[in-house]
Amino acid sequence: MTPLLRPAAERFHSQLNWLDSWHSFSFSSHYDPAWMGFGPLRVINDDVIAAGKGFGMHPHRDMEIITVMVEGELHHRDSMGHSEVLRAGEVQRMSAGTGVVHSEFNGGDQPCRLLQIWIEPDQLGVEPAYEQKPFQLSQGWTALIDPEARAEAMAIHRAVRLWRAQLQPGAELALPSLCGSAWLQLIDGEIEQPWLLRRGDGLGLTTVPAQASLQAGAAGADLLLFDLG
Repeated sequence: MTPLLRPAAERFHSQLNWLDSWHSFSFSSHYDPAWMGFGPLRVINDDVIAAGKGFGMHPHRDMEIITVMVEGELHHRDSMGHSEVLRAGEVQRMSAGTGVVHSEFNGGDQPCRLLQIWIEPDQLGVEPAYEQKPFQLSQGWTALIDPEARAEAMAIHRAVRLWRAQLQPGAELALPSLCGSAWLQLIDGEIEQPWLLRRGDGLGLTTVPAQASLQAGAAGADLLLFDLG
């Protein structure tokens, strides 16, 4: 089946004087029935938040929320009693479950950038939970989310795997063995082969070619790969 391309420029866009946010799928007031998600992957928001600004306390429930911190820092506070600073290179996962209220605030002196991801859980009404970790990235795939929390990855209430990779210009990287459909999200840089992708582009795959490899372009590549089962 032909891959489902989501070009960066065609994403939904929300802009305030303190927030620049690009939504890969329908979100908030942005609605398109053709873009309600991809399998259990419901939200990918690419947010830049101005220094000294952020989201006040707001509720979530029955959603697995993953935040990949790309630049700067973000102060998190929630109704579970957590008050943490999430810095570039760290990943946060929050199981909203029966309900949680939290805030996200850029307490630094520079804008921060993050990708916030929502994944539908495989069970409703779980106890809310919170976890965050730093990840040392290499030239290969670094596991961020894994159902069995292997290789220091975190587990969520869904059999989904998530990796991040940073490639040098021209470098090649084989796709890992996948259990089902997949989504590629380019954080920065460019992929030249086997698909042409630029910063902010996403690509949905219902079938993955055997022994497929990615090749970075002249700017290198920073990307996320979801195995959605």
